[in-house]
Parts: sequence; C-alpha cells; structure tokens
Amino acid sequence: MAPTDHDSSDFAALQRLADARWTCRQFLPDEVDRASIDQLLSLGARTPSWCNTQPWQVVVTAGEGTESFRKALLTHIQTSGAAPDFEFPAQYAGVYRERRRECGFQLYDSVGIAKGDHENTMRQMVRNFELFDAPHVAIVTSEADLGTYGAVDCGLWLQSFLLGAQALGLGAAPQAALASYSPFIRDYFDLPDHRKVVFGVSFGHPDPTHPINTFRTARAPLPDQITWHTS
Repeated sequence: MAPTDHDSSDFAALQRLADARWTCRQFLPDEVDRASIDQLLSLGARTPSWCNTQPWQVVVTAGEGTESFRKALLTHIQTSGAAPDFEFPAQYAGVYRERRRECGFQLYDSVGIAKGDHENTMRQMVRNFELFDAPHVAIVTSEADLGTYGAVDCGLWLQSFLLGAQALGLGAAPQAALASYSPFIRDYFDLPDHRKVVFGVSFGHPDPTHPINTFRTARAPLPDQITWHTS
C-alpha cells in the first residue's frame, strides 16, 4: 500500500463516533463489566504524548468504592471552597461566553429549569458531585513537573476514552468540576502531592429516558475555526 493510501472506512467509523458522542448527565445504576472497562483503559494507554511521557495516572472506582467517594465528596463541597490544581478560566467573553450560555440554556431547558431559578440551578450544579448517579468515575492526574503539557496529554487520553465509550455504547461525562476540589481528591485516594488532578470522568450505562440526555450541542463551522495561508 502506498504511503498516501488509506482505508476510508476507518475514517468514516471515526467520524461517526465523533459525531455521535455526547456528554451523559444521567446514568443507570448498573455497573460496566470489567472487560469493557479494561478495553477503555487499554485504548487510553495508546494515546500519544509529549516525548512519550504518558503522564496520566488513573484511579477508577466501582461498587462501594464509587458510593463511598460520592458521599464523601458531597459532604466536602458543603463545607470547603474550590481549590483546583490547574487554574480555571479567568472569564468567558465574546463567542466563548455565547457558546457556554447556549449549552447551559439547553441543559436547563431539558430539565425544566427556568431562567432565574437559582435554587434548582444550584441543585443541578451539585449533580456534578453526585457523579450524575454513575456507577464509576475515573480520576485522571498528571505529574506536577510536566506542567501544562502533561495536562494537554491527559486531554488527549480523555478523547481516546470518550470515543471508546461511545464505541461500546456507554455514556461518559468529562468533569472539570471534580478537579476544583483537587486537594480533597488527592487526600481521599492517598495520592502524592506531585500528582495534580486534571479532571474526572463519570461513566456507565446512559439512561436513555431521562430528558437531560436528549439535547446535543452544536459545533462551530470550520471557517470560524481555521485560517489558511497558501502563499
């Protein structure tokens, strides 16, 4: 096969997964079988990384491990402020604010939360820390010395995991919200100080009947994202 030859069916399959993937925000209680989880983690392990450092380390919960973490996390957020290892966005301005608001409006509309209903808006936010009732969560950390690029590599790992979950018919919710309580997570799972929490991913079998799982976010057209220089 010539270097420029390729199997278009492979690209089509990848495109279908990318197009179909969505963020699940309500899960069924059933656990995912260990073989499927191992498949996802093995796919993640094939992720490319800067100088092949493979900075990600992953804690995965199941069974009582998930329930105990969920309860402890909910208790913690009621009495402690956020303290992420990586700086969160300073603000959302311009088109980034518009996209964020559009996603938020879709989410709240799907579950009947009216604009200005601060009580139920806060309640929905807390659902992040209930892991959306998922039976599993993966906590992804990077080495402190690797800085920003270690976190970027973990983002690549996340893409592999999310597309793998879609391929297996599973749901997943990448959650920066969990990383906002990084010191607690590090203490809870007995992680060393040099491991920095990048994000969590709640995952399991999606609840297809829940309205919050019905909306899909849009993507900006390519002309809004790409600048060509040809001369």
